[in-house]
Amino acid sequence: MARRGQWLALAVLVLPVLLISVDSTVLGFALPYLSADLAPTGAEQLWIVDVYSFVLAGLLVFMGTLGDRIGRRRLLLWGGAAFGAASVLAAFSTSPLMLILARALLGVGGATLMPSTLSLIRSIFIGERARRTAVAVWSAAFSGGMAVGPVIGGWLLEHFWWGSVFLINVPVMVVLLIAGPLLLPEFRDPKPGRFDPWSALLSFGTMLPVVYGVKLAATEGFSWTAGLAILAGLALGVLFVRRQRRLAAPMLDLGLFTDRMFAGAVITNMLGVFAMVGLLFLLPQYLQLVLGLSPLVAALWMLPATAAGVIGSLIAARLARRVRVPALVSLGLVFGVVGFLVLTAIGTQAGLAAVVVSFVLVGGGVALSETLTNDLVISAAPADRAGAASAISEAGYELGAALGTALLGSLATAVYQSGLPAGAPAAAHDTLGGAVAAAHSLPPPGAAAMLSGAREAFVAALHTSAWVGAAVLIYTAVQAYYLLARRRNRPRSGNPEEVVSHG
Repeated sequence: MARRGQWLALAVLVLPVLLISVDSTVLGFALPYLSADLAPTGAEQLWIVDVYSFVLAGLLVFMGTLGDRIGRRRLLLWGGAAFGAASVLAAFSTSPLMLILARALLGVGGATLMPSTLSLIRSIFIGERARRTAVAVWSAAFSGGMAVGPVIGGWLLEHFWWGSVFLINVPVMVVLLIAGPLLLPEFRDPKPGRFDPWSALLSFGTMLPVVYGVKLAATEGFSWTAGLAILAGLALGVLFVRRQRRLAAPMLDLGLFTDRMFAGAVITNMLGVFAMVGLLFLLPQYLQLVLGLSPLVAALWMLPATAAGVIGSLIAARLARRVRVPALVSLGLVFGVVGFLVLTAIGTQAGLAAVVVSFVLVGGGVALSETLTNDLVISAAPADRAGAASAISEAGYELGAALGTALLGSLATAVYQSGLPAGAPAAAHDTLGGAVAAAHSLPPPGAAAMLSGAREAFVAALHTSAWVGAAVLIYTAVQAYYLLARRRNRPRSGNPEEVVSHG
C-alpha cells in the first residue's frame, strides 16, 4: 500500500476501537435509566452488564484464528455489521431478556473487532517504526474513548432516552462498512489447514467459565459456584491444549508461547491491566462518596489521566527510537508504581490533587508500556498468525481485568469491612455506597459518626489496594525487563507468507 493509503486504513481501523472503548464506560451511566424503564431483577441487571464481556472473552481466540483463515478484513466487516445490528436491538429492547440477548450479540461482534484491527495493523504496516506509530494511535484511541464515554453518555441521557447510548454505534459502523472495502486490503493465511470445530468449542468453554467464575467471586464473594466454574474452565483448557498439540494444523499455535518476547509481552499486558482495574474500581467511589463530587465532576477530574494515557501511547513509538524497548516498558511501569505510592497519602478530607497526580502517573505509565507490549505481541508472531496473536493479547487483557476486579476488589472489601465502626448498619457492610444510603435513615449525629468511620475504612482499603498495585507493577517491571530483553526465537509457522488482496 502507498503511505497515504496506510494512514487512511489506520483511520478506518481506529473507528471500531474508539467505539468499543466508549461502550465500555457509557453503559454504567445508562443503567439507572434502563433499570427504571425495564425493571430488571438483580440477577437480570448483572447479566445485562456482564454478558457482553463473558461472550467477548469466550470468543476472542476463535475469532482471531477465524480472521487468519477467512480474511481479517472480511471478519472485521462481518463483525461491524453484527455490532451495528445488535446495537439497534439493544436500543429498542422492551424487556430485560431482549436486552441481555442484544448485549450477548454485541459481545459476538466485539470479539471480531479488536483482534481484527490489531492484526490488520500488523499486516498493513511492515516497517517497525511505522507499525509502532500505528499501534500507538490504536492504543491512544482506546484510552481516549474511555474518557469521552462518560461525557457522551451524560449528554445523551440528558437529551434522549437510554437507548441512545447504543444507537451512537450505528453511524460509526455504517462508515466502517462503507470505507472498509475501499481502504482496507485483505490479509489471510494462504494454507490455514482443516478447521476443527472441537477446538473452537473448547476455546469458548475454557475462557467463558473462568471469566464468569472470577467475576462471580468479585461481585458475590467466593462460592462453590464460582470455584466450580473456574475449575471447569481450567479442565477444558487442559483438553484444549492437549488437542492443539495433537493436530497437524492447530487452531492456536502453542509455539507462540515458546517465544519469550511474545509470552513476556502478554504477561506484562495482563498484569498491567490487573493493577489498573483495581484503581478504576475504587477511585470513582472515592471521588463521589468520600470527597462528595457529583458523577459528572468526578468524570471531569479523571480526564487528565486519560489525556496522560493518550500522550503516553503516542510518545511510545518516538521514545522507542532512542531507548531500548525493555527498559522503556519497565520505565512506564515504574511511573505507575510512583502513582500508586502517591495514592497511599490521601485522606478523607483533602485528596483530590493526589488522586489526579496518581491517576496521571499510572494511566500515562501503563499506557506507555502497553503500547509497546502490544506492538511486541503482533510483531513476535508470524504474519499468518497475527490474528491469533492479537486475540491472545486481548484474552489476556480480559482475564487481567476480571482478576483485578475479583482479587483487588475482594481485598478492598475485606479491609473496608474490618475497619467499619462497631454498630454500623448491615447495609454499610456491603459497600461505601450502602453506608451513604443507610445514613439517611439515622439521626444526624449518628449518621455523621457512621459515615466518618465508613469513609476512613474505605480510604484504608484504598491504601491497601495501592500498596498491592505498586507491588504488582514492581514485579511486572522487573520481569518485563528480563523477558523482553531476551532475543526471541521466532515460533514455527508453515506459512511464512500470507495472501494479500486489495479487492
